[in-house]
Amino acid sequence: MVGPTTREERRAASRRFKAGFVVLVGLSAGLITLQGDVSILLTLLSVLAGLLVGVVVVAFAFPSGLRGN
Repeated sequence: MVGPTTREERRAASRRFKAGFVVLVGLSAGLITLQGDVSILLTLLSVLAGLLVGVVVVAFAFPSGLRGN
């Protein structure tokens, strides 16, 4: 039988979801640069910029940020 989820399990799931979203935004920024003829340095910079944008979006959407609830 399965019991209710604990607060810590919900926090861990929330942190994983938020971190996954940040990584998804960062990688998508890098993938967009692969459509053009750019250097690997520019691709890496785009991934870093995408990660920063992802953190900002998560901070805006969830005021608790990456820490969880």
